[in-house]
Amino acid sequence: MNYGNKEEVKARVNELTEILNEANYNYYVLDNPTITDQEYDKYYRELVNLEDAYPEFSYDNSPTKRVGGEVIDKFNKIVHERPMLSLANVFNEDEIRDFDSKIKNAGFKPEYVCEYKIDGLSVALIYEKGKLVRGVTRGDGVTGEDITHNVKTIKVIPLTLKEPIDIEVRGEIFMNKKTLEKLNEQRAKEGLPLLQNVRNAAAGSIRQLDSSVTAKRELDNFIYYLPDPDKFNIKTHMEALEFMKSLGFKVNPANRLVSDIDGILKFIEDITEKRNKLPYEIDGVVIKVNDIKMQEELGYTAKYPKWATAYKFPAEEVLTKLKDIIFTVGRTGRITPNAVLEPVIVMGSTIRRATLHNEEYVLAKNLKIGDIVSIRKAGDVIPEVVEAKFERRTGEEKNFVMIHECPMCHSPLHKFPDQVDYYCMNPNCPKRNIESIIHFVSRDAMNIEGLGDEIVEELYNLGFIRNILDLYYLENKKQAIMEFDGYGERSVNKILDNIEKSKNNSLERLLFGLGIKEIGTKTAKLLASTYHNMDALMNATVEDLESIRDIGSVTARSIFEYFKTHKELIEELKKIGINMDYLGVIKGVSENITGKRFVITGTISDMGRKEIKDIIESYGGKVSESVSKNTNVVIVGENPGSKYNDALNLNIPIWNEEKLHDVLNNL
Repeated sequence: MNYGNKEEVKARVNELTEILNEANYNYYVLDNPTITDQEYDKYYRELVNLEDAYPEFSYDNSPTKRVGGEVIDKFNKIVHERPMLSLANVFNEDEIRDFDSKIKNAGFKPEYVCEYKIDGLSVALIYEKGKLVRGVTRGDGVTGEDITHNVKTIKVIPLTLKEPIDIEVRGEIFMNKKTLEKLNEQRAKEGLPLLQNVRNAAAGSIRQLDSSVTAKRELDNFIYYLPDPDKFNIKTHMEALEFMKSLGFKVNPANRLVSDIDGILKFIEDITEKRNKLPYEIDGVVIKVNDIKMQEELGYTAKYPKWATAYKFPAEEVLTKLKDIIFTVGRTGRITPNAVLEPVIVMGSTIRRATLHNEEYVLAKNLKIGDIVSIRKAGDVIPEVVEAKFERRTGEEKNFVMIHECPMCHSPLHKFPDQVDYYCMNPNCPKRNIESIIHFVSRDAMNIEGLGDEIVEELYNLGFIRNILDLYYLENKKQAIMEFDGYGERSVNKILDNIEKSKNNSLERLLFGLGIKEIGTKTAKLLASTYHNMDALMNATVEDLESIRDIGSVTARSIFEYFKTHKELIEELKKIGINMDYLGVIKGVSENITGKRFVITGTISDMGRKEIKDIIESYGGKVSESVSKNTNVVIVGENPGSKYNDALNLNIPIWNEEKLHDVLNNL
């Protein structure tokens, strides 16, 4: 389609954005599609083409931003304008009645709103002039983390509201049961560890630095709270829910207004019966006083609102037999006793094992092998041995005995003073070696696809690998590996190809994969971009390392000591052909950019954000999404968001387009 001028392009972009956002709302929030998939795809492709051709009209509220792709280097801390308080818990009818009585004794006759307590993670969403500008986790209630880049990928969360207002709303991000099943099916095919439950899956998904990963996780959201109802002349909580729904938010249709305590108990009874049939997990019911003025008069304790509480479903307990207690070795060498149980179903999951934590835990519960024990899921998630049923003992049970040798390498165990745990101190312990190889091949390290935890452990136990060097000689053992069940030629070739490909990784991946104490992904990239190659890094002194910003004395000493004792390993890796250079682009040093932190807001007329970001990073600068006291410069274009005001409030230097071009033209 041809357009006469840019104004026509802009108008068409706005029209397509409105059409697609409305279609998303009808499909994902109302479950009522208004256009066909074919029509949606046609409009979507047209919008993508226009945004590619005219990047100045690629806005933050565009539905094309839902696919993710933005990668951040860390989660910035954000202080909530109003604390996100937790709720006091009640566990039975008497405690619910006590909650109701306290409110009545204060002179009120309350109505209540009953809501499902969704098993996910809380989020605050902030909009300015109807546009999403920030998403923040609850954190500790006072300070959360900025997850805006990931929130934008959740299709039920509107990027633009139906009214151009400034507002904050709060809700729960969660994952549906079927989504978790589908995700785990795919992870199983890829040899990745399975996600245990929807809560952990949602939390892990929303804390991805790469938003394209989050976009694939199909997260969901319900909005349940308006922190500032007076601003909108809202008198009741139920009215606030309807108001937020009218703005385009997804509000749980199961919310119910009840007139008294009997209504609360009936709601709990109803949901208890159909809880397992819901498409998402809930772990209780939230009960709120409906009247906003009444809420204000009831007030708050230091931790909780007095006008709301959460009824928690009782944990389901079942009986089974404790068949054995076995011991496992962790990556650090820590020894953990584990209960081996007769398989039993607890809250929909088959439980065969449960951690017993340490020697003191087992002795305190007086557990014996052969006991009949009660099992539950702590917090509806983690299998837990509650107690032994002493009355069921026959006299044939065996006493628990703590081991004093490593179950893998038989080295003597060590217990540090004032600690309850025992440790294997042998650096050559097979289990510790297995864990180090698993770390080396992991996604953030050498990213060798096809080598999941179980395959690494199996190849180790079969004698094909003993350390990370052996990975690069597996080609010589291909035929022997293929003799074992599950290792067809196609799958083995894929593993070998990915191992070979990993030789070309940039230096920071290797540094992280080596498992150097104190070295995470961020520090690994900092070291790689500072020293550019392995030899320069290995020759650095402790003082040299300490001079690098963000590297302290403990980390510097750890790096120095590692390379002092692992020179032969590095030389062997070189001989194999593993890249030892930093492959990021380093064009040079600029006093205006190198070592500084930037934030970009608004639209730059002739440059896209990615282009600006790439230039800044190529000169050793960093680009973040949020303005903080650590920000050095905020680059401001047309129609800047709240980041511009944040920069003014913090007295941070601001570059307009003219200043930006002046700096770039003199690089």
